[in-house]
Amino acid sequence: MVKVVFLIMSGDQKMDLALRMAAASVANRRFEDLKIIFFGPSQERLLNLEGQAREDFDYLLKNGAVDSACINYAKGRGIDSSLLKIKVDLKPAGERVSYYINNGYQVLTF
Repeated sequence: MVKVVFLIMSGDQKMDLALRMAAASVANRRFEDLKIIFFGPSQERLLNLEGQAREDFDYLLKNGAVDSACINYAKGRGIDSSLLKIKVDLKPAGERVSYYINNGYQVLTF
């Protein structure tokens, strides 16, 4: 099986679709492992999720699929404390992406 990391950058409906696909993939064990990194505009959208997108995010968080959001972007936008409140770890996105690539994960970008 393949290990994947979803790099979610979109701050629009593409993000919601990525969350839906990720949640279904985790629920149906489509991959050996699935992790998610949020970067850029997606980090701001995380703070305003509603409906199915909120449910998917909560499911992914509960099941250990959410790795982190970029600390540098979050600090630059002043949303770091808000992301921490919803239990998203903050780490440098470049380091996290390289970690997963170096450990055999395929990157899917949304």
